[in-house]
Amino acid sequence: MAANVIPTCESDVADAVADALRGSVKLAITGGGSKTGFGRTVDARALPMAGLAGIVDYDPAELVLTVKPGTLLAEVEALVAASGQMLAFEPFDHGPIYGASSGQATIGGVMAAGVSGSQRISASAARDHLLGFRAVSGRGEIFAAGAKVVKNVTGYDLPKLAVGSWGRLFAMTELTIKVLPRPRENATRMLIGLDEERAVAAMARAMGSQAEVAAAAYIPASLHNGESATLLRIQGFGPSVAARCAMLGPLLADFGTVRIPDAGAADARWTDLHTLASLGTEGMLWRIHVPPSRACEVLTPPRREQSRFLLDWAGGLIWLVSDEEPAALRTAVAEAGGHAALVRGSEDHRANVPAFHPPAPGVAALEERVRRAFDPAGVFETGRF
Repeated sequence: MAANVIPTCESDVADAVADALRGSVKLAITGGGSKTGFGRTVDARALPMAGLAGIVDYDPAELVLTVKPGTLLAEVEALVAASGQMLAFEPFDHGPIYGASSGQATIGGVMAAGVSGSQRISASAARDHLLGFRAVSGRGEIFAAGAKVVKNVTGYDLPKLAVGSWGRLFAMTELTIKVLPRPRENATRMLIGLDEERAVAAMARAMGSQAEVAAAAYIPASLHNGESATLLRIQGFGPSVAARCAMLGPLLADFGTVRIPDAGAADARWTDLHTLASLGTEGMLWRIHVPPSRACEVLTPPRREQSRFLLDWAGGLIWLVSDEEPAALRTAVAEAGGHAALVRGSEDHRANVPAFHPPAPGVAALEERVRRAFDPAGVFETGRF
């Protein structure tokens, strides 16, 4: 296959890999380009997946969708919403994080990057919703993994390996995803004026209660008109939502009055946790995963004053814009039991700061063995990470 031809089927992808093997060429798998700012800029032949787009099969009754990887995320979400269903892990488009317009993210890119939104703490991560896939390995071999059913316990659980692999193992050509019914109602409740420690404690109490909170996040005062906002989302059937919302008042009385925000304003706050609009499009942006109870060990008072941040996943996810020396920040995160990924930075930062938190030696060795098993010649090893 010529280098400038866009694959339109699985065999085209296999041919592209075979050509790369013969020419000792590296391939960079690309989708909609919404996450090209993540990791180093690479000099490799593009393997665009936009030509592999479209719905293969959708069975609302079985809660299963099979789709090609180049299909736009927005198209997938619109399709399942029309049947009263959703992608429960709440994926989002990274484009606005880099100052680009939204609408370019593909479902293949979402799964390859393991993109999970605010609802991850109640609905599980993207990796738990990929049931099966077809792909082309770095050997040029077509293979399938998983199945097109929700209950499947046969063989190795390769779908979980695929999600978050960032195209470093194989090129996925078809994905089968579990969808879930869309809640009849969504309600947001809010606490105003808490500092970070109190907010994390309030979210922990709410998450551990029978209120069955679907998402919990914190917006500091500096990004919320001078008053911090602790957000809690409740969803389900109307009577259940009302009853569980009513629980929150007495449950969180120690933290202040539980308020009912305007629905439009509440939606805007949750959207901001996906687009990160309030953090701006400049500066080094870190995605920090940490045990929620230890979030404030990372967000020390000096760091709060010198940076901009948002808390999601009840404190387990910190979006941080900071010019702090990367090694010092990663040391602090590691000491709190977490890891930090550099999502956005200048060309100099991207070239010199690894995108992912350096793994422990044993983990790094295991990752290397896994990569070599799928891609022994390193066709997909572009140096991006």
